[in-house]
Amino acid sequence: MILCDCKDFPRIGRIIGLDWGLRRCGVAVADENRGFVFTRPQLNVKSQDELIKNVLTIIAEDRPVGLVIGLPLHADGSDSDTTKLVREFADLLSKQTDLPIIFVEENLTSAAAQEEIGRKSITKIKQELDSVSAKIILENAIALLKRL
Repeated sequence: MILCDCKDFPRIGRIIGLDWGLRRCGVAVADENRGFVFTRPQLNVKSQDELIKNVLTIIAEDRPVGLVIGLPLHADGSDSDTTKLVREFADLLSKQTDLPIIFVEENLTSAAAQEEIGRKSITKIKQELDSVSAKIILENAIALLKRL
């Protein structure tokens, strides 16, 4: 189920963060106490169905209590074309799992991820960027949940 806000999101337990992309999806996982967030290998996919199948596999393996998905918004807070695709993905995923799903604004996470990765080859950056972005998205969500 997609939650409108964070109030009903579980306060304890493992959660998964996703940085959605048409071809690559970054993945990060927080431990049960949410003190540590770890990147996972990004998912390289050819279709939305393949991505959902892969995310469901991760859910089965990690048994999280909720999902956090980065939401790319324009600087003024309005939806972009990509925002609509992310919402469609979340809607499809919510029909396959009972886990609560929240969105966290992801503006500037790629830039922050690039800074965190540092100077590496283009190939290494492409392999890590989306999951590091998912890690930042998840860390932002955890900080937000702690403030509530």
